Formats: sequence, structure tokens, C-alpha cells
Amino acid sequence: MGLEQRPIVIVKKIKKAGHAHHGGSWKVAYADFVTAMMAFFMVMWLVGLDDNTRRHIEEYFSHPTGYHVGQSSGDSPINAGPSPNSDGTVRFNLIVRRSETIAMEEVADKIQARLDSLAAGMQSPKVEIVVGEDGLRIELLESGDGETYFPRGSAHLQQSARVALEVIGGELGALRNPIILEGHTDAVPYGRNAQYTNWELSADRANAARRVLEHAGIAADRLREVRALGASRLRNADQPASAENRRISIILPFLSPKPARSTLADLNVSPVG
Repeated sequence: MGLEQRPIVIVKKIKKAGHAHHGGSWKVAYADFVTAMMAFFMVMWLVGLDDNTRRHIEEYFSHPTGYHVGQSSGDSPINAGPSPNSDGTVRFNLIVRRSETIAMEEVADKIQARLDSLAAGMQSPKVEIVVGEDGLRIELLESGDGETYFPRGSAHLQQSARVALEVIGGELGALRNPIILEGHTDAVPYGRNAQYTNWELSADRANAARRVLEHAGIAADRLREVRALGASRLRNADQPASAENRRISIILPFLSPKPARSTLADLNVSPVG
């Protein structure tokens, strides 16, 4: 058979498509998409904030443990309080308040642990430590059973009280909050015509505690107030002569403002403290 009579044969190769791969690559792509969307909404949120708020957020997240709110009330959204048209400022206030609360609780635990270890080897007066809505409050209480901070009618610190104050001062150095000292006495008067009264006594005792705290490393500019309250704020008003009325109070107020509960309810956020 000649070449011109040979049949033409066309070979077609059909390539079958394989089954789709069911690995985890789609998860990576989806995660990238979610991350991109989160970043987009974060940028949109930041764009809606005022310049001061953005600046403080940047400072806080750059160095959260060392963040310090400025003393000027005019340039800080923390001192100025929640903005009436900015939920971002309120939420940032909450972040700072929670950070402060956690830091205070950690310091309170360290103080209590050190005082407990000392109590095993020496007779030590009672110390009450509370982190509440207004900040950290430390109360050095007399018990009336021989454990005292000062001899009756005197501003001379006993040795056990001095050690307790040194421990407290050493741990408070980890915080930046200002410190307020209060001196309290019972309601037993010195005498009708006495020139030295419970007012002078409470002032002298508060200043004695201040000197120990400064010696323990507390900077003088953190000690904002030394209050002489005498018997005006009795801890046990039913027993004006009770030993627990004789006390020294160390108060560290929050730097951030107290969150407004009405605003928090609108944002569906629970208050701290």
C-alpha cells in the first residue's frame, strides 16, 4: 500500500484532573485574611482617636511597666477623664487601670509574704493590705496585746514597726504612684489644758513613718501628703479608746481616673477595683 493510501491516525491523550488536595494550606490563607482584617479595623479605630490618645497608647505599649501619666491635667486623656465622643479613650483608661491594679496586687502579695516571713522570727504588729477602688491602702494597726508601733503618747517608733516600714518602703519602690501618709490616734485626750494633743501626736507619728520610708528608698517627690487626723476618723467608732484606732495609713491612689459605670455599661465592660 502506497504512502498516499495509509490512514491518518490521531492520538489524543486525555489528562484526568486529580482530586483536590485537602491539606492545611487553606487555613494559613484564612488566618492571613483574618489577621489583615483585624489590622484594618485596628487602624480604622486608631484613626478615629484624637492625637493625645494615640500618643499615650503608643507610649503605653512601647513600655507598659514604666508608663507614667504626666502631671499636667491639660495634655493627658488619663487625667482629663473619658472623652464624651471617644470610646477609645475610655477603653484605654480601662487598660491603664487594670495594669495598675495588677501591679498593686503583685506588690501587696510581696509585702505580705515578706512580713509573714519576718513574723515567724519576731513579734510584729498587725498590717492590713487592701487594693480597692481608690488604690492600694496599707494600715499599720496596733492590736492592744503588747504589739505596738509607738509607746502610748509617743511618736518614737518601736523596732518591729521600723522593720515593717522598711519592708513596705522597699517594695513600694516598684510602683510610680504618689504616696499619702495618715496618722491616727484613739480618742483618749491628753488633758483639758494640754498643749500637746492627739493632733500633734498623729502628725509626729506620720512624719516618723515618712522618714523611715524615705530611708528605705522612697523618693521625696512621691510623698505628696502627710495628714494629721488625730481621732477624727476612728476605725472602731463604738470603742473610741480601742487600740486599732491608733494606726498609720499608707495610701497609693490610682494614676488613672475611676471608670464611669454608665459609660462601661454602654461599652459592655466590667469595672475594675
